[in-house]
Amino acid sequence: MESEPLLNIADYARAARGKLSSDVCDYFDGGALDEITLRENTAGWERLKLHYRVLAGVGARDLSTTVLGQPVSMPIAVAPTAFHKLACDEGEVATARAAKAAGTLFVLSSLSNTAMEHVFAEAASPRWFQLYIYKDRQVTQELVRRAEAAGAEAIVLTVDAPGLGTRERDTRNRFRLRDGLAVENLAPLGKGQMPEVAGSGLAAYVRENFKADLGFDDLDWLCESTRLPVVVKGVCRGDDARRAAEHGAKALVVSNHGGRQLDTAPSTCEVLPHVVDAAGDLCEIYVDGGIRRGSDVLKAIALGARAVLVGRPVLWGLCVAGEQGAMSVLAILRRELDEAMLLCGCTKLSDIGRWLLAP
Repeated sequence: MESEPLLNIADYARAARGKLSSDVCDYFDGGALDEITLRENTAGWERLKLHYRVLAGVGARDLSTTVLGQPVSMPIAVAPTAFHKLACDEGEVATARAAKAAGTLFVLSSLSNTAMEHVFAEAASPRWFQLYIYKDRQVTQELVRRAEAAGAEAIVLTVDAPGLGTRERDTRNRFRLRDGLAVENLAPLGKGQMPEVAGSGLAAYVRENFKADLGFDDLDWLCESTRLPVVVKGVCRGDDARRAAEHGAKALVVSNHGGRQLDTAPSTCEVLPHVVDAAGDLCEIYVDGGIRRGSDVLKAIALGARAVLVGRPVLWGLCVAGEQGAMSVLAILRRELDEAMLLCGCTKLSDIGRWLLAP
């Protein structure tokens, strides 16, 4: 019997779940505590309605834009997510190649299963490196230095993880990396393995290593420590957004870590317009969390985002068909965005505004 065609992101998610072991599936899919924010991220975009224009004379659509001045073919980028070798053998190299083929931004997680030097060698511009601040500042400094040398073009500082939100699925599964896999970027610094504990190995790793008392002084230090632009990821409030921009952030990512940190935090689509109003005059604003359709991308742009980042959909693509699967997921979102623009009466991204979300 011929298998069903994979037409959308939900199809890829179902197919991925059918291939993965339960512990890896739960790690990729799960959120914090009752997973309310996890569900709300997706539901929030679904609740927003598009008040489309007709007779708008729309010709061929132009989906291209720039991020920090670098051209991308569409406002859909690859978010930093950890441990891609749990999804496919080629891991982050497959993801980097998929982003390159799509002509879009690739952000590498510091918690990758492949060393950044190998990944960035396969990635096209723009390619950015996501960073956590470690308790040992020398460790953090070495990661930044290596990222610069490897060809990273921005540092994406994640600020919503001074500790790890409790992910009960991972605790029950005693989640850890399987034998042969490591946090490769940290291995030369003696921090490549998760501790053996009763619960989540990742939670124990974060407790042991991440700086819990993160402050704006850490952002100041990072901006002074690198020649690269700094992007701050994990912003939920307008006042924090403005302060981060005033402290040197060149862009912000509205994000709640995919619903994996503080449960009952608001969905990113609720927060986005407040962040745009507070800091959009100072820096670029991006958003992630729950984006599953091209129409969600259009709604994000209508609310003032310059681009969106997608995480889980890319992982599902990797699970199903490696590099080709990740490419297919990005192609689906591109096609759906193009269609939504046509049906809303928008020829280019600058035609999209908040008017689309109100009668």
